[in-house]
Amino acid sequence: MVDIKKIPGKNERRAVFSYAAAPGRTVALAGVFNDWDPDSSILTYSDQKSVYCTELLLPPGTYEYKLVVNGEWILDDSNPNFTSNDFGTLNSVIQID
Repeated sequence: MVDIKKIPGKNERRAVFSYAAAPGRTVALAGVFNDWDPDSSILTYSDQKSVYCTELLLPPGTYEYKLVVNGEWILDDSNPNFTSNDFGTLNSVIQID
């Protein structure tokens, strides 16, 4: 899931990415915003919310991404927007206005 919020007085938006799963997993975010490097955006687990999450500041634009759960690259199943990629699979897509 991605929750996008406008930051007053700034062009960037706060994008909070979350993934609901049991604790004990390694969850990362890879996309065009971090050159598809899952090591640069590791999600942290919240016991209170029972989700993994991370926050990015992103300017308006269209962004493709995937979640990496225990080394497996997956779509964000809470996001119905996706596009095909050069590897014959799909990437999740968000639009930030």
